[in-house]
Amino acid sequence: MNLHEYQAKQVFAQYAIPVPANRTITSVDQIEQAVAELGGNEWMVKAQVHAGGRGKAGGVIKAGSIAEIRQFAEKMLGTQLVTFQTDAKGQPVNTLLIEVPSSISRELYMGVLVDRSAKRVTIMASAAGGMNIEEVAATEPEKIITLAIDPVTGLMPNQVREAGFGMGLTPAQQKGLMKVMQGVYKIFVEKDASQVEINPLVVTEEDEIIALDAKISLDDNAVYRHKDMQALRDLSQEDEKENQAREFELNYVPLEGNIGCMVNGAGLAMATMDIIKNHGGEPANFLDVGGGVTKERVAEALKLILSDTNVKAILINIFGGIVRCDLIAEGIIAAAKEVALSVPVVVRLEGTNAELGRKLLEQSGLDIISRGDFTEAAQTVVNVAKGGNV
Repeated sequence: MNLHEYQAKQVFAQYAIPVPANRTITSVDQIEQAVAELGGNEWMVKAQVHAGGRGKAGGVIKAGSIAEIRQFAEKMLGTQLVTFQTDAKGQPVNTLLIEVPSSISRELYMGVLVDRSAKRVTIMASAAGGMNIEEVAATEPEKIITLAIDPVTGLMPNQVREAGFGMGLTPAQQKGLMKVMQGVYKIFVEKDASQVEINPLVVTEEDEIIALDAKISLDDNAVYRHKDMQALRDLSQEDEKENQAREFELNYVPLEGNIGCMVNGAGLAMATMDIIKNHGGEPANFLDVGGGVTKERVAEALKLILSDTNVKAILINIFGGIVRCDLIAEGIIAAAKEVALSVPVVVRLEGTNAELGRKLLEQSGLDIISRGDFTEAAQTVVNVAKGGNV
């Protein structure tokens, strides 16, 4: 779950991380009040979407008058912003962040994530802020300072000093850095985050350390423990089908092919997509219905797949371990009757009572093609998707 920049800055402020004074607006009618509360004669105005690259895409301006803000707001609010991190449709802009500009002396980078190889929460810092940190890591890795945090002791003062020295900060500036690093580490741990990032983290001409940008991503598996964070979820920024899938405990990711996939188990789902591609097909989605396959879950999964007009055929690949294949077959038949299939469906069942399950499918009278072999099932669905015969 991702937060908007303005939401992340609200969380930052709760943890004593300095951020520019700001206000948000959702309509042009709110501009004058927001500007009056902020004061000044110049303002940064930023479109709020769950994607990077907003500046290059025209989603950020520096305005010198209310008229400029109004013109930008009228142009931006209610539209889709397309950046290098979005698809061709872009992300909807429903909110603008207006904030007081900072007098920037230097731009730094600060990020927190889990380093799986080190098995530690890790803080990454760099003097090369404001840039694509992935490019810096690839071309100039010596500019990245990596600090693995011991879960027992937490962030230590010597680690803050190491980061400060590595970024070329003065002792006075390191005091501000201490506050920021303590804050981002606490947010990461206490909010069950998967990433906290500040790019750029700036040193002002007054030697203050300020988070000019803010990004927080939360672990979806732990969001239930944080009611305050759940309230910040913006469903308009997420894929509608993925949200629908989440309601029924389905793992669904849309792709660009024409063969719908329904599988139980993420590993089997990946293998299914691979074998489809190996035989010349293109998967239309990743869809894992989980271990407890039920009629209701299969029905919702079929509805999701069929809502994609590009789908020309469906492959259902189920391994019956805990759940018997005959029960799975009954669920597929019942769901298929409820949904009213409009494309050919190939079903491969393997596991407990697989033969009985295949027999039930063959006798159902529905447009369901039963296959026992994995490769044969993939070849069949690729063929029928291209308009070929069974």
